[in-house]
Amino acid sequence: MKEILEHLFEYNKLDYNQSKRVLIDIATNKYSNSEIASFITAFKMRNPSIEEMEGFRDALLELCVGIDFNDYNTIDLCGTGGDGKDTFNISTISSFVVAGSGFKVTKHGNYGVSSNCGSSNVLESLGVKFSNDESYLKKCLEGSNICYLHAPLFHPSMKNVAPVRKDLGFKTFFNLLGPLVNPSKPQNQITGVYNLETARLYGYIFKNTDKNFSIIYSLDGYDEISLTNEFKLITNKEEIISDASYFKLNKVDPKKILGGKSVKESADIFVKILVGKGSESQVNVVLANSSLAIRTLTGKDIEECYSIAKESLKSGKAYNCLKKLIEL
Repeated sequence: MKEILEHLFEYNKLDYNQSKRVLIDIATNKYSNSEIASFITAFKMRNPSIEEMEGFRDALLELCVGIDFNDYNTIDLCGTGGDGKDTFNISTISSFVVAGSGFKVTKHGNYGVSSNCGSSNVLESLGVKFSNDESYLKKCLEGSNICYLHAPLFHPSMKNVAPVRKDLGFKTFFNLLGPLVNPSKPQNQITGVYNLETARLYGYIFKNTDKNFSIIYSLDGYDEISLTNEFKLITNKEEIISDASYFKLNKVDPKKILGGKSVKESADIFVKILVGKGSESQVNVVLANSSLAIRTLTGKDIEECYSIAKESLKSGKAYNCLKKLIEL
């Protein structure tokens, strides 16, 4: 590790193989906590390069509990987190709207990092059971069109890093890796990021894969389409800046999309929106993100995708997917 740290401290970058090797060594407990902390801190000074991120990603995917969903055409809706905006659980609710539209969703998530209540917090409080058993997860996909992949169950090697990250107390490159290491390796992905630099980095990384993808960054700092301002969208085919008018919607007041101050409040907002009792702003934000996910999957016109998402929510199909997942 000493040689690697010296290399980084001299403003050099690691190549793909070095990046992959060092993360495997970190995850398999070959270094002390102080060495790991030094390595993580080196990347606080700059974002990892494309090669470094690809090496880190492939190391974690090699070490994870893998799931084979190759028989399904799946999508993941998740963000990097870390935007500090304390919104309600937009991407998770959108996941159920997409599932209610008849598509298979493999949602990768965790407990809250920068918000009061992450996807794992709210789903656990509603009665969803976390598991890494492949047959059970396939049963969820078949029965409710969605399965939830609670990250710690699939990345047990990361437990060695968790205490160091907690002690450091700042965002690290591991936050950037979350959306890249879904253990089911979905063919489609919609990912929100918290700054433009990360959006560009993800764009290059995803373009080196065969995924259908959409990367979103709202220019006022949200890691999802918030409808509060213009947003940057990067896909396989285009790179644009647009706003609420892209969905033929009105701009939203940021105060209207805040989340709950507790897990219970967040869960109440979650269910309220899915049963059709959400506010206009809440519903519009969910439908915007859901329709973009459907567009990523199907390539259809955004207006048609919005209609599909709206029907899923209004008909109760999205809520039924949640109920079925809880029953399973």
